[in-house]
Amino acid sequence: MKMETDDLRLLKGVGPSVETKLNNLDIYKQTDLLFHLPSRYEDRTVINRIGALESDKEAQVEGEILLSSMVFRGRRMLMVQISDGTGIMTLRFFTFNKYQKDALKKGLTIRCFGKTRKASAGIEMIHPSYEILDSNKENNLPKTLTPVYPTTQGLSQGKFRLLISQALENKLESLEDLLPSKIASELGLGSLKDAIKNTHGPKKDELDINKLSPAKKRLVTEELIANQIGMRQIKRASKKQSSVPLRQTNLKDRLISGLPFELTGSQKKVEEQISADLALDQPMMRLLQGDVGSGKTVVAGMAMSIAIDSGFQSALMAPTELLAEQHKQSLDQWFKPLGIKTALLKSKIKASKKRLLKEGIANGDCQIIIGTHALFQESIEYNNLALVVVDEQHRFGVEQRFSLIKKAKRDGIVPHQLIMTATPIPRTLAMTAYGDLDNSIIAELPSGRGEITTLCLSEDKRSEVIKKALREIKKGRQVYWVCPLIEESEEQNRESAEATFKKLSKDLSSHRVGLVHGKLSVDKKNKAMSDFKKNKLDLLVATTVIEVGVDVPNASMMVIENTERLGLSQLHQLRGRIGRGEHESFCLMLYKNPLGETAKQRLEVIRSSRDGFYISEKDLELRGPGEILGVRQKGVVGLKIADISRDAYLIPKINKVCDQFENDFPRESEKLVRRWIGKQINYRNV
Repeated sequence: MKMETDDLRLLKGVGPSVETKLNNLDIYKQTDLLFHLPSRYEDRTVINRIGALESDKEAQVEGEILLSSMVFRGRRMLMVQISDGTGIMTLRFFTFNKYQKDALKKGLTIRCFGKTRKASAGIEMIHPSYEILDSNKENNLPKTLTPVYPTTQGLSQGKFRLLISQALENKLESLEDLLPSKIASELGLGSLKDAIKNTHGPKKDELDINKLSPAKKRLVTEELIANQIGMRQIKRASKKQSSVPLRQTNLKDRLISGLPFELTGSQKKVEEQISADLALDQPMMRLLQGDVGSGKTVVAGMAMSIAIDSGFQSALMAPTELLAEQHKQSLDQWFKPLGIKTALLKSKIKASKKRLLKEGIANGDCQIIIGTHALFQESIEYNNLALVVVDEQHRFGVEQRFSLIKKAKRDGIVPHQLIMTATPIPRTLAMTAYGDLDNSIIAELPSGRGEITTLCLSEDKRSEVIKKALREIKKGRQVYWVCPLIEESEEQNRESAEATFKKLSKDLSSHRVGLVHGKLSVDKKNKAMSDFKKNKLDLLVATTVIEVGVDVPNASMMVIENTERLGLSQLHQLRGRIGRGEHESFCLMLYKNPLGETAKQRLEVIRSSRDGFYISEKDLELRGPGEILGVRQKGVVGLKIADISRDAYLIPKINKVCDQFENDFPRESEKLVRRWIGKQINYRNV
C-alpha cells in the first residue's frame, strides 16, 4: 500500500539518528532520496573466477571458506581464505566484531565483492563486502548494476540501497514532473519517472561513460536548468543587497605613480570596471581572470586603495600561507611608502603578536588584512571590512568565500567581492561555475617579459636536460625541477621529489640545490622558497606546491617530470613561474613512454601555445572540469549528476529556455531549484 506522506520516519530503518544523518546530506523527505543519485556503479551481475583475477580491479567472486583465523602482525586482523576450484584468494579484515569472526566458518560458501590487489601469497581483497550464501535458497545475481551512493559515517551502502528502494516503491508513481511538456519536448527529453528508475538501477549495456543515455540526459538537463536558475537568483539577490559605495580621492593615483612598472592597457580597462562597481551601493561581484603573470595582484591593490581612501578595510584571502606571504611582500612594497598598514594572519604566530594583530584589525589600525582561511576565524573581528579579494578561488570550497563575507556582513551591509584566478576558465565553464559573478579579463602580459621555449622530451634524455640546466646556472640563472610526488611509489612508478633531490645534489655537487614540498613544515618550506628567491639556491626541486604565486624573475628554466600525468591547466600554471624576467626561458617537459593518444594531444597543445584560454578550452575538452576548477568545486552549487565538460553542449539550449521557464512557470522553476540544489541555494542569502 502506498504511503500518503513523504516523512522519512515512515521508512523501515529510519529512527532519529538515521534521520539526522540523512538531513546532513540534504535529504529531508522520501522524495529527496529519489534525487540522491549514485556517484558510480559496481558490476555484481557476474561471478569472476578466482584463477582469472587481475590485480587492481573490482571483481565479484564466490567460493568455499577453507580457513578463517585471527592473526597478529603488528596489528590484529581476520584472515579468510576461500577457493572456487580455479584458485585460492585471501580476504583480509582489519576492523571486525565477534559476530563477523564467528560467522565466517570453514566450509560455508561466501560471495564477496571488492578491489583485488597483489600480495606475496597471491591475490587478496581488503574489507570486501560479502554475504554468506544459504544453500537452501536460490542466490540469484542482480540483473542491474549496483549503485554506490555519496554517504556519511554511520550510513552504509546497504542501508542506503534499502532506503532508496523503499522510496522508489512509495514515491516514484506520484513524483511531480516539474518541467512543462513544451520545454521537455523542445529539449528532446524523456519521462522523469523512467529516468529516476533507470539511474538507480541501470542495465549493464545501458551505461556508456562518455555518452548520455536518455535517462541520464533527462536528469542532467533538469539539474543544469536548476543550476542556471539558482545562479540567476544568487546574482539578483546580491544586487538587492547593500554595500558601502567606495570612491577614491588620490590614494590610487599615488599608488600608480609609485609603481616600478607601467600598467598595461588591459589592466587599466579592468581597473575602470572595478572602480565603477565599487562606487555603487550594491556589492561588486566580479571574477577577475588573467593569465599567469598578467598582473592581477596590482589590480587588486588598486581596488584596495579605493577602499582605504574611503576609510574602510580590505581582506585578501590566498589558498596557501606561502602565497599569502608573497602577497604581503608585494602589497608592503606598494603601500608602505604611502603609510598604509598591512597585517598577515598565519597559523603559527606567537600569542602576544597575534593579540596585537587582532587588536589592530578590530580597531581599524590595520587597513589591509592578508591570510588563508584564518581570516574568518571566530576570534577575528573586523572594524569596517568593505572589500574582500579571493585569490585562486578554485582552490577554496565555496563555503570558505561565503564564510568570510558572512563574517564581514554588518547591519545588512555586505562587502564588495573581487574573485581572482590565474586559471583561464572557458566560457561554458564560467557560465556554469561562476554564473553569479560579472567577468573581467586581463588579456595581455606586461612588456619586458622573456620568451619561453617549450620542449617535450622523453625521460631518457635526462642527462642532456641536466647539462642544459648547468649551462643556465653558469649564466647566473636559476632552475626549477618539478616532480609530482613527494615519496617513492612502486605502484605509480613516478620520480619523487626527494629521490630527485638526492640525484641532482650528486650530479650538481658544486652547486646549491634546494627542496620544497607540501609535507615540509611551513618554516622549512618558506626558507627554501625565500632562499631561491634571494638567489641563495641555483636549483630548486619542488612538487606542484610552487604552481601558484612564486615570483622569481631570475629563474629561466623549468623541468617538469611526468608531464603525461598532469592536466594542461596545471602545466600552464607551472610554466608561468618562468619567463618573468627579461631573459629567454626554457620549459622542458619530460614524459615516460609509451604515451597514450590523449597525453600526446595534451603535450602538443602545451608545446604549441601560451594562450591560457585556448589551453583551458583544450583541457576542458580532454580532461574535464575537475582539472580546472578543482575536484571539490564544480560550481557555486555542487552538481550531483551533470559533468560540465561532457554536458557543455547542452548549456546554450538550456540558457534559452531558462527565461521562459522562470517567467511562465515561476512555481515550478522555484520547486526545481529546491529539488536539485536544496539548502545550497541559501548561499544567496549570505
